[in-house]
Amino acid sequence: MNRVKNVLGSELKDCSHAPLTGFYRDGCCNTGADDVGMHLVCVQATEEFLQFSQAMGNDLSTPMPMFHFPGVKPGDKWCICVDRWAEALEAGMPPPVDSAGSQPHP
Repeated sequence: MNRVKNVLGSELKDCSHAPLTGFYRDGCCNTGADDVGMHLVCVQATEEFLQFSQAMGNDLSTPMPMFHFPGVKPGDKWCICVDRWAEALEAGMPPPVDSAGSQPHP
């Protein structure tokens, strides 16, 4: 069986189950053909990053109970898109990456 690898070359670890993250909401930064944003990067959210993401049009911090989304708080781990992490890096506010829970860009 071919297991998904993380950026370290070992088996991909879970990113978060509380809050439940991942494009497929399986706790992992898994991806597939329908994930056009490529949610491959497991990060630990910071207040600075959450504000940056909201300013870029993706409000991760506001709870949306109708979608069973509690909102991401500073310190929570969350799968984000490769491009959003790169934008945050360029803006000087990248959130810390959990390499064990992040996939390499294909």
